[in-house]
Amino acid sequence: MTGNDPPGSPGRASPLAGRPLLMAGLGAATISSSAVLVTLSGASPVATAFYRSAIALPLLVLIAVFEQRRHGARPLAQRMRALMAGVFLAVDLILWTHAIADLGAGVATVLGNLQVLIVAGVAWLIWHERPGRSFALALPVVMLGVVLVSGLVGKSAAGLHPVAGICYGLGTSIAYAGFLLSLRRSSAGSSHVAGPVADATAGSAIASLAFGLVFGGLTLHPLWPAIGWLALLALTSQTVGWMLITYALPRLPAAVSSLMLLLQPAASLALAAIILGERPTALQLVGAALTCGGALAASLAATRPARHDPAESPAPKPSLAAPGPAEPLPAET
Repeated sequence: MTGNDPPGSPGRASPLAGRPLLMAGLGAATISSSAVLVTLSGASPVATAFYRSAIALPLLVLIAVFEQRRHGARPLAQRMRALMAGVFLAVDLILWTHAIADLGAGVATVLGNLQVLIVAGVAWLIWHERPGRSFALALPVVMLGVVLVSGLVGKSAAGLHPVAGICYGLGTSIAYAGFLLSLRRSSAGSSHVAGPVADATAGSAIASLAFGLVFGGLTLHPLWPAIGWLALLALTSQTVGWMLITYALPRLPAAVSSLMLLLQPAASLALAAIILGERPTALQLVGAALTCGGALAASLAATRPARHDPAESPAPKPSLAAPGPAEPLPAET
C-alpha cells in the first residue's frame, strides 16, 4: 500500500488486514475503561485532558514518524484539520470529566453516544443528506433514554447533580461530534492512522494547556497515584484504542461498525459497577438500552440513503473522497 492508496485498497499487506471487525471490538473494549480511569485519577477536568494528551503524544509521534516513512508525508491542510480536531477533543474531554463527576462514570459515557444524532443532523443541514423516517422515530426514543439514564426520573444511583450532568453530557456530544467529523475529513483518502491521531492529540494538549493557564486546574493533588492512572489512560485509550478504531472504521460496513462501537457504553457501565461500585438503577439501565438502541437505529437510517447513491465516477480521486459525514461514529472516549 502506498501513500496514495485509500484505506482498504489492495497493496502491501498489513498485519491487521482482513481483521477490521476484531480491531473495532478491541478498540471499543479499550476505550470503555476511560471513564473509570478518569474517576480513579481524581484529577480536575483540565488536568485530565492535558496529561492524557501530553503523555500519549511522544509515543504517537514516534509511531507517526515510522508511518510517514512508509506512506509518505501528509498534506499540510490535512494536518491543520487534525489539529483543529484536537481543539474539539480538548473541549470534549473537559466537559466529559465534569459529566462523570455529576452523573457517574458509566452514565456519563452513555450520554456521549448522542454524537451519532448530531453528526446526522450536521449532514442534513450542511450536506443536504436528509435522514429517513426511522431517524425521526428514533429521536424521541433517544431523548427518553437520556432522561432516564441521567437520573432525572426516580432516584439516581450515582452522581450528585443530574441536571448539570446532562448539560455537560450534551455539550460533550456536540464537541465529540465536531472532533470526529474533523478527524475523519483530515484523513480522507489517506493510509495514515497514527499521523492524524498524533496531530489531534497535539491539538488537544495545546488547547487544554491554554484552558488551564486561563482558568486554572492543571496541577495534580496529589501527584501520585493520579499521574499513574492518567498515564495508563494515555497509553490505552488515547493511543492503542484510538489507533485501533481509526484503522477499523473505514474498513467496516456502517451497520457493523455501529453495532461494535455501541457496545462501548454498555461495557463502561459494567466496568463502573465492578471497579467503582456504581449501581445504576433499573430505570437507568432501561435508559442506557434506549439511548444505545435509538442511536443505532438513527445512524442506520442516516447512512442507508448514502449506500444506495450511484457512484459519480468509476474511480474517484482518493484525495477528494471525504468520508461520509453521517457514517456512524464511535461512542465517547
